[in-house]
Amino acid sequence: MSDSLYLELADFEHDVHTGIYSEETGKPQPLRFTVRAKLKALDFYDADTSLDESKNYMDLKFACSEALGDRHYKLIEAVADNVCETLFLQDKRIEQVEVKIVKLALSEADERIGITLTRERRG
Repeated sequence: MSDSLYLELADFEHDVHTGIYSEETGKPQPLRFTVRAKLKALDFYDADTSLDESKNYMDLKFACSEALGDRHYKLIEAVADNVCETLFLQDKRIEQVEVKIVKLALSEADERIGITLTRERRG
């Protein structure tokens, strides 16, 4: 059994063009992202271990913001898929990505409405 390292971005909010209903289209809506990226862990990390042995956490944030661009996504599932694929393309060491998206505009009483997509690297 090998160890795993999970990098995480939690509760990052970003406006994304998404939705299928008329009140959703034409303007971006706020989404809250939590992303976990699984990498194979080293046997040991010491004080001098370089960043090259892990992954820059800001790459997770980039995948949930700039990498999405201005494109309109009908489903937040497609947004999550784009985040996964962006991270897989960035770093071949990523084995799995989990993306949780909450649609903040739908909340009426602080409930969290959204999806979680877990994707394993293919091939």
